[in-house]
Amino acid sequence: MFRAYGNQKLSVALLSLLLFSLSGDLLAQTQPKRTDLGAEPPKSILWVGNSFFYYNNSMHNYLGRLVRAADPKMSHRSSSVTISGSGFDWHDMESYFRPNGIGKYSFVADNQVKFNKLDELFDAVIMSDCSQCPVHPQLKSVFHEYAKKQSDIVRRHGAIPMFMMTWAYKDKPEMAAQLAEAYTVAGNDNDALVIPAGLAFAKAIAKRTDLEFYQPDKRHPTVIGTYLAAATAYASIYKKSPVGNSYTADIDAATAKFLQAVAWETVSEYYGK
Repeated sequence: MFRAYGNQKLSVALLSLLLFSLSGDLLAQTQPKRTDLGAEPPKSILWVGNSFFYYNNSMHNYLGRLVRAADPKMSHRSSSVTISGSGFDWHDMESYFRPNGIGKYSFVADNQVKFNKLDELFDAVIMSDCSQCPVHPQLKSVFHEYAKKQSDIVRRHGAIPMFMMTWAYKDKPEMAAQLAEAYTVAGNDNDALVIPAGLAFAKAIAKRTDLEFYQPDKRHPTVIGTYLAAATAYASIYKKSPVGNSYTADIDAATAKFLQAVAWETVSEYYGK
């Protein structure tokens, strides 16, 4: 299992080195059971989470642009439902599948409104708990309880549940291993695909200490952090390398290529491929 470090504070460099150099051994001990969606890639995705999703004009937009840049003919629609600071238990998942509800219309070019055909509202749902809920002594049981409840609701509506593994706080790098373990266990318990964004953060920080992945609050992502998480989602869901993707979110080419490579390397290691 991933080691839990409790309140012990490790330096960013030390924890990053641990995850970077020993990630193969650690992941061999806690391998995710599900390594793909077992179906065609989803054409419509609902993102359910908090400010980690909506920062920088929302992570779902980054994924959509990566998908369209890779294949302009690929159908992709996504919506994001976020509540600031929310955990799994804050969201009324059942209501998000109400007929003609979320996603009924979209704004497209020239601010035109497109009315969507919603025979099936969403093919998949990406969920993220609050930033420390999965490892907090008083909240981790709620995380596991609602990981199951929300996954059951998603499946009841014919969609596929996925979990977005979030990243450690900048000043609490020990959270990385704890969150990785918690999300992997929840994914295995609920037969859900886990997107290892938190491990991608740790790996990228280990390799490029000159890059800033955090806002001044040491929690929320900068644009490169959001882009890295979205690239990790792309690699996890579509099983394709994002390296060379033309969508870079206006990040300089060299940095974007580095982030794409880290995303693919992390996903390959996490799924044991």
